[in-house]
Amino acid sequence: MNKPRLIIFAKAPLPGLAKTRLIPELGAEGAAQLAGKMLRHTLNLCARAQLGPVELCVTPDCDDAYWKNFSLSENMTLSSQGDGDLGKRLLRAANRAAGNGESVLLLGTDCPQLTAEHLKTAASALEKSDAVIYPTRDGGYALLGLNRVEPSLFEDISWSTEVVARQTRERMVQCDMRCEWLETLADIDEPADLDYLPEGWKSTL
Repeated sequence: MNKPRLIIFAKAPLPGLAKTRLIPELGAEGAAQLAGKMLRHTLNLCARAQLGPVELCVTPDCDDAYWKNFSLSENMTLSSQGDGDLGKRLLRAANRAAGNGESVLLLGTDCPQLTAEHLKTAASALEKSDAVIYPTRDGGYALLGLNRVEPSLFEDISWSTEVVARQTRERMVQCDMRCEWLETLADIDEPADLDYLPEGWKSTL
């Protein structure tokens, strides 16, 4: 099986910074607490998948006090997302992996439905495809895996809208990329999405 680099994009789970659209429902502290729980969940599932190296790509940058005090497993590394819109930051990370001759799985921390088995399935899909996507119910994607990095996959995309996955797929067609489209999952972004939290999570917030 292909052993891709797993790059997790994450915001520091701080009140007023993380999961701000959930503040009306959970309050700033509750939204930050959920963000922290989803971050730890994502790190744990990446470790359990036992694929390639795991990189936590963060904002604010690594020199922020939060990340200086953040503990990672010894086989995980910390990197900074840097400047620019989400597309520029994703492209920068994907190119960094490609520059090392690695395929890459790009994922966020907003999808607690994602499991280690989902990651293994995505890695397996990259054995026979140029790309793999787990789309989300809101029109985005929870994971994008690439064997080949094309800048157009990240440029002029309507980020944070219901057309992100569709636009990305259209760009893949234009680039003659074979993409495996996997099951649709649920991101946790809006108050209504809280119904998709794993059993028992909501009662702890």
